[in-house]
Amino acid sequence: MERAKLSLLFALHAVTVVCSVGLLVDVVVDRYDIPKYCPREVETEDFIRYHFNGSFYTDGKKFDSSHDRGKAFISQVGLGRLITGMDRGLQGMCVGERRRITIPPHLAYGSIGTGGVIPPDAVLVYDVLLLDVWNAEDKVDIRTISKPSSCNRTTASSDFIRYHYNGTLLSGEAFDSSHSRNATYDTYLGQGDIIKGMDEGLLGMCVGERRIVIVPPFLAYGETGSGTLVPPQATLVFDVLLVDVFNPKDDLIVEVKEVPDGCTRRSAVGDYIRYHYNGSFQDGTAFDSRYLGMDRPSSECRSNKPTPVFISYQRNSTYNTYIGLGYVIQGMDKALQGLCVGEKRRITIPPHLAYGETGVGELIPSSAVLVFDIHVIDFHNPKDPVQIKVIHKPEDCSLTSEADDLIQYRYNCSLMDGTLLYSSDHFDSPSFTTLGADKVIPGLEKGLSGMCVGERREVVVPPHWGHGENGAGGVPRSAVLFFQLELVELQKGVPEGFMFVWLGDGPDALFPAMDLNGDKEVPLEEFSAFIRLQVEEGKGRLRPGVDPDRIIRDMFNNQDQNKDGKVTEDELSPREDDKAEKTGRDEL
Repeated sequence: MERAKLSLLFALHAVTVVCSVGLLVDVVVDRYDIPKYCPREVETEDFIRYHFNGSFYTDGKKFDSSHDRGKAFISQVGLGRLITGMDRGLQGMCVGERRRITIPPHLAYGSIGTGGVIPPDAVLVYDVLLLDVWNAEDKVDIRTISKPSSCNRTTASSDFIRYHYNGTLLSGEAFDSSHSRNATYDTYLGQGDIIKGMDEGLLGMCVGERRIVIVPPFLAYGETGSGTLVPPQATLVFDVLLVDVFNPKDDLIVEVKEVPDGCTRRSAVGDYIRYHYNGSFQDGTAFDSRYLGMDRPSSECRSNKPTPVFISYQRNSTYNTYIGLGYVIQGMDKALQGLCVGEKRRITIPPHLAYGETGVGELIPSSAVLVFDIHVIDFHNPKDPVQIKVIHKPEDCSLTSEADDLIQYRYNCSLMDGTLLYSSDHFDSPSFTTLGADKVIPGLEKGLSGMCVGERREVVVPPHWGHGENGAGGVPRSAVLFFQLELVELQKGVPEGFMFVWLGDGPDALFPAMDLNGDKEVPLEEFSAFIRLQVEEGKGRLRPGVDPDRIIRDMFNNQDQNKDGKVTEDELSPREDDKAEKTGRDEL
């Protein structure tokens, strides 16, 4: 009905008119406000949407206004649907341009006028603001603003995408923005979930690409518009930034960045792995580092949903977990298999193998593709033994280390990525320890056993043979340790609880052998001389690593039962009823 009224107002009449200002033979156009940028001008057969105020030239009285009706006027140009003067006056107009079009009667409503609104021979003045222009032959106009230097994948029909956009009318008036909602717009492509023009305009995009997509009305919301923000027959302009793309059929994408030489073992289900990583979205935005999560849930507190932990480097600690047991997202569980110690990979995980349609609060959006750059520090299996590799072994290796021996050794202790933790080179002399005395971690004890002086070894100690899940000063939790060992000195030991042992049978007559001067008494000096002689001749051995004078004095005091400063034959030969009391004491 409205259109019929307007058509009536703009019906064609041809007549010559004479005004006080002289004879007007054609339309007079005053382009009093022209935009600096005009990519397109109105041509014949174009459709246009515009606002206008219509007034009489003679007295300026308004006779019609689209503003008053609150609705822009829509028509086609050059095909007789407007009065001839408007058809001519609108030609070459730019969106955003303002014109004053003065139309003589013979190009307006002539000598008859119309509907009691326009009198005969009226000169009409239209103030026009062009809002939109399109043609039935128009296609979606795609203009690439920026594009990433590398693009491994572009959007295709049936993909699911996440993108940001600002939406405006062709006049520049904003109607919607994902940025204002602080959330991407998420949709499938080619499934009819969005307007046809956007379905077409978003094809072939790279993540990180920015486009201007101009959609003509018939590929947008057409004659109905959308709500109060998108009017009927509106061309829409979208400034689009593609954030994410995946396909429901996608699997992991694994890009191997670096593999160390000599990889003899790869991670498998059931292994426990420590690795560093950076986590980001496909557009390169890092995950929110405020969320630290847990290193590894225990079996008692393990939940059904893996705990997100996003940036291990910022915490200056590795992320530690079992592989293939559901402690991490499904995609990561799969990606951590088949890795070497020291390997670096980039892993792209589609949302159905990550946090799916729910995401994680404000940290991981719904349906987000996750990208992890990982660096494997070490891995082990709870059943792993200590690994010992002999690097050098002297030709003469008849005497080897065992429990109770006092050894001196050099060592370097590193993590499996080569990070040096400790070294005997940091001290003035090599380290000493007594094997079997629980002075070092079990794995190192095992690595030092069976060595001969001058032998060098490389020993890999899994955490259950090392410092375990709690770590130690400078040693991370659950760390596999790598030792480089060299045995420098070996002093054979004596059994636990003894300070001296015979290396064969002692003298048949012990006291006479000890009583060097034959006076039937053995003072400390004589006792000491006897013991030292046995050691020098290789017949006996004192406990290594302990002051010999103190050992000999303790042995003497143990034999000097009456504490008179000398040992007699009776004291040296304990009575039968004393034997139980002396069990475990330092004996000759």
